Order: sequence, then structure tokens, then C-alpha cells
Amino acid sequence: MTRHIRHAAFFCALLLVALLVNATRIQLFEARSYDDNVANRRPVIARYGQPRGDIKVGGEPVTGSRDTGEHLRYERTYTNGPMYAPVTGFASQVYGTTLLEHSEDPVLSGTDPLLSPFPLWRGAAVGDRNPGGDVLTTLHRGAQEAAFEGLGGRKGAVAAVEPATGRILALVSSPSYDPSVLSGNGSAVPRSWQSLNRDPDRPMLNRAVRKTYPPGSTFKVVTAAAALDSGVIEELDDPTDSPDPYRLPGTRTSLTNPSKGCADVPLRKAFEWSCNTVFAKLGVRVGVDRMAETAKAFGFNDPGVRIPFSVAESTFDTKVDRAQLALSSIGQYNTRATPLQMAMVSAAVANGGQVRSPYLVERTTRAGGSTVATAGSSPARQAMRPSTARLVKELMVDVVREGTGSNAWIPGATVGGKTGTAQHGLGNSGTPYAWFVSWAQGDRDLEPKVAVAVVVEDADADRGEISGGGDAAPIARAVMEAVLKSPSDGRR
Repeated sequence: MTRHIRHAAFFCALLLVALLVNATRIQLFEARSYDDNVANRRPVIARYGQPRGDIKVGGEPVTGSRDTGEHLRYERTYTNGPMYAPVTGFASQVYGTTLLEHSEDPVLSGTDPLLSPFPLWRGAAVGDRNPGGDVLTTLHRGAQEAAFEGLGGRKGAVAAVEPATGRILALVSSPSYDPSVLSGNGSAVPRSWQSLNRDPDRPMLNRAVRKTYPPGSTFKVVTAAAALDSGVIEELDDPTDSPDPYRLPGTRTSLTNPSKGCADVPLRKAFEWSCNTVFAKLGVRVGVDRMAETAKAFGFNDPGVRIPFSVAESTFDTKVDRAQLALSSIGQYNTRATPLQMAMVSAAVANGGQVRSPYLVERTTRAGGSTVATAGSSPARQAMRPSTARLVKELMVDVVREGTGSNAWIPGATVGGKTGTAQHGLGNSGTPYAWFVSWAQGDRDLEPKVAVAVVVEDADADRGEISGGGDAAPIARAVMEAVLKSPSDGRR
């Protein structure tokens, strides 16, 4: 009898060991596969079982969470959703997350182990969820409002940065959309999704960072910097030996100017009047290697830009012949740039030739307000010599004081700018893009406070009258004024 009891006890012990081994296998080795199984609703229920953290502008939230009382309890809400959509993106129970809602999701959803008071201890447990943290952006509320209102629903985009740090002060894309229509899981959400995706105006496209345009004459800032840095031009007021019209090298095609009087003009007047012939020939004289090197220093041909979500690569073609180089040097042919990239170009001029990588998140915090992580300005990259930057600043100031950028002039401030009208479409048949890039420094400021790039796709004027100075410069001026008149912290 005792022998049978021993056998039974041994068999029970084996079953217990097998149970423990199986439980260990499931919890340690197969837990992730169960977590990721589409039939497992627990992570989804947990995700929406508590309020999501907020994205903030100037210390105030532009997002929220609404208690629906349903199985997936909390859904996302947005304040001034269309104005901030190019920054927040959307957080949808059906379609996932985009932009800051995506890149900062671990903080906002409460899954980031750093949100725990004891991150090393809590981080070891899969699925731990703390109260959602907050994301404080670098945006300047007044600048964002000025950019959004300035575009007024027209197709286009605005990007503004702080030259000395790279903080993004405004990021607007138009036309926009309200992310809240995608938040829940009701029948209206798929209808809204289909409507937004079918809209030919593409309201969910983030034109400020995800669309590249031919920059047109605003790229002449880069060409001027390359010509001065390489020694092709030494003095702003020396003749440039440029014909008008200019025959593109190796072709029978002649390049002309929108206005007369560009033959052999010095760089100062060529920049002020935006003479295509002068800058096309300068680009050829500088050469493709040096032009590409300068463009790269400004940020072109860099596929890895993140702010923290990804930014489309701005490009300067390095495999061009001399005729194509001439066109590339005036911002045409294959030269493409996002508005954010062109704001960086203007910021580099304002910042003594140094480029700071742009960033959108100032810091992240726990629900109680304690800091989790703080962003900082990245190391500077020298786009041009400081002496060259001083000369290009002078050129840009002349454009606003005496040239095509007079609509950007601000009393009590020094403003530099460059207009641009970019041709595009088959045979240049599309409505030209109106560009303006600029920077501004208040008379009492120690350094420039803001750099801006504006592009308007569907300018209101007749085709022959579309200009960066007329269509885009007033928007840039409003954004710059909003920053200049604010306190020094720049984010109210």
C-alpha cells in the first residue's frame, strides 16, 4: 500500500513540475505571441481603459480624452484639431496613430517604463501601464495661429524655427482636417477615413514636412553661399560677367529673367531682383561637387531627419550635367525641398552660418508633471563660413528693404528674406508655387528669433502675377511678428 502511495505521490509531483514548466514556457517564451494575437482583446481594452496623456502647446493641452462608457472606454479629443493636425497627427481606435501621437505613443499611452517611479523594476514586467504622460512641444501658439490663419485654407504650408536652437515654432499644412473624426470606433469613423483619403486636396498630407517642392528662387540663398564660400564671388558689388539671356551650357536653350536689367549685374542686385541668369551661371562656375557639398551642409540629401517623426528627404541632384546644374542652382530641375528644410536654410543664415537640427518635443513628463526626458539643441553644423553668412544676411535684408520682399517688412525689427516662384508640372504648366523664406530680429534682441518658410500652392493672382513677395511674404510677416512681440521664452 505504501508503495502505491509513493508512486501516486511521485506521479503528482511530475504533473506539478510539468504544469510549472508549461506555465514558465507560456509566460516567459510565448507571452509575446499571445499578446500579439489578433484575437487577444486584453491589450486593446487596457490601452483604452485609461485617459491618454496630452500633447501641449505653451503649457496648455491641445488634446484630451473623452469617457465614452463603452468597452473601449476612452477616445481621443482635439482642441483646434485642424490647426494642430500636422503636429499631433491622430490617435484612432481603428486606424492607429500618426505623427506625435505615434512617435510619442509609449509616453502618451503609459507603456514607457520611464513613467514608473521605479523604471528598472517595473520595466521588467511585460504590459505594465502607468498613467499616460504628457508631451510638451516647442510650438509657439501665436506663430502657429498666424500661420494657419494666413494660409486661410489655401493649399500650402508654413514652417518656422528658432535659429539658435532648432526649436520648431510653427508647423502648418493646409488644407487640414480634424483628427477627432477618426478617434472612436463607430460607423462614422470608416466613412470619415474614406472621405479624407478620397479628397483630391489630400488634407491628411503633412505638406510642411512630408511633401517636397521645387524651391525656385529661394534656393538662390544656397547658391549665393556656395559662390561666396568657394571664392567664385568675392565682393557683393562686383560685376558678375553674366549675359542676359544665358544659354545653358551644351544646349541651344536660353534662360531668361522675369525682369530686365540682369546683364552683368553684381550679386547684390542679382539677389535683390532674383536674376535667374546670374545664379544659373554662378552654379555652373561653382561646380556640381561644391554645390552639392553646400546643399548637404544646409540639410539636403539627408534621409534621416526626424523631429521626432520622419521628414521627407530634400534633394539636390549630384549627377547632373552643366545645363542641369544651372537649372538646379535656381531651385528647378530636380532640386526639391520641404518647407521645413527651407526654414532651416534661412535659419542658418540668421545663425551665423550654423545649422541646428530641428526638433518639436521640448520635454516629456509624468502625469504629475515631473520630467521624464528633456530635449536639447543638437550640435551645430557649419553650412557656410560666418563671414559668408554675414554677407548673405545683408543680401536678404536688401530684398526686404528695397526688393521683392517688401511685404515682409516689420517696424522695429531687422528682417531678411528671399522670394521665389517655382515652376512645375508638364511643360511648367502647373500654377507656380509662391515661396518666401525669411528671418527676423527685433531691435532689442541680441540675435534673430525666428526663421520662416512659406509656400502657397494655389495663389489667388493670375499666373503672371503670382509671386512669393505678394502671396507668401505677408504670411511670413504675421508669423514673425507673433514671435517678436512675445516674451523671450517664445512659446506663449
